[in-house]
Amino acid sequence: MSQATLDGKPIALDDAYAAAAKILGAARSPVVAGLSADVPGARAAILLAERLRGAYDHLASADSLADLDAVRSFGGFSTTPNEARVRGDVVLLIGSGLTSAWPTIFERLALGNAPRHGSGAGKPRKILWLGGTASEAAAVGAPVELIPASTAEIAATLGVWRARLGGRRVALDAEKTKAADAIVETLKGAHFGVAIWSAAALEPLTVESIQALLTDLNTTLRFTGIAIGARSGASGVGQASGWMTGFPVRTGFGRARPEHDPWRFEAARLVDSGEADAALWIAAHDGEAPPWSRRDIPLVTLGPAGSGAGRGLFIAVGRPGVDHDAVEFSQDAACMTLRAASAPGAAPTVAAVVAAIDARISEVSSC
Repeated sequence: MSQATLDGKPIALDDAYAAAAKILGAARSPVVAGLSADVPGARAAILLAERLRGAYDHLASADSLADLDAVRSFGGFSTTPNEARVRGDVVLLIGSGLTSAWPTIFERLALGNAPRHGSGAGKPRKILWLGGTASEAAAVGAPVELIPASTAEIAATLGVWRARLGGRRVALDAEKTKAADAIVETLKGAHFGVAIWSAAALEPLTVESIQALLTDLNTTLRFTGIAIGARSGASGVGQASGWMTGFPVRTGFGRARPEHDPWRFEAARLVDSGEADAALWIAAHDGEAPPWSRRDIPLVTLGPAGSGAGRGLFIAVGRPGVDHDAVEFSQDAACMTLRAASAPGAAPTVAAVVAAIDARISEVSSC
């Protein structure tokens, strides 16, 4: 299989680098999007966006920004998986799909074991799951109290709990009010409570409601949270963006300095509105396709072999942690870690390909 194609036809890799440099170097307002890469790949892509005075965005930025917006609006509480494992005596799981967002969640947290440290040490954990399903609860490995709620109902349920926590009345019948009060008493009984959620499965208002509940609980006790990071390396890319520019993704360099605006620099909006005149799409983890509807934009795609679209320029890259060693944010460890390649291959890394394109842009610019 060819390492590169142009409109579906194989081309030499060096020719592909030159073609990519021509497309991106000639653009007046390019966007570097997708950003599904490891940290070295993200750093190279952000530097290229800066050089081109373009913008950059991650394919899961909406999920990442939902958590970030709540924290930067009114603060937040967070802990590490290890602290939750050894101290958490009341665990509140919120929303469905947590095992999809964090496949090793229950192995890592070992909720079936009693906390080893803190005031709740040695006592069985109390586990609540708001909006979970019976099949999901069966995977926890410990008794779970399921609290039925659709995705749209979770924020309202959290609002009821906040009201009862503050001693305020709610518009519910006596039976439902009594059930809400029982949940609140369980939360209030925590020595080290932990709420766990994935913004990918929730509405932005729900994420705000979670942090608001944690704020209320922390007036009298210790209750913290774990926000499960978004897919395709979003957490690592977000951190790289922060230390390089001071901003999260959806940042642009059009005025020769980084500017962050979640609306202005959303990749799909930039492309579909015609503001972007070229795009570099990076989807190294699984070849996810661009979300925009416009198909005539000059496009350079970096993705795993076999994932290339039939149009535009495609260059195959290795999958982080699979085809090559990768530095990424680990949800299990809550820090950057090195993922050794599970099936080493010859495909180049995103960082190497972006560097090769950048070098050819420099060659053209110096002529």
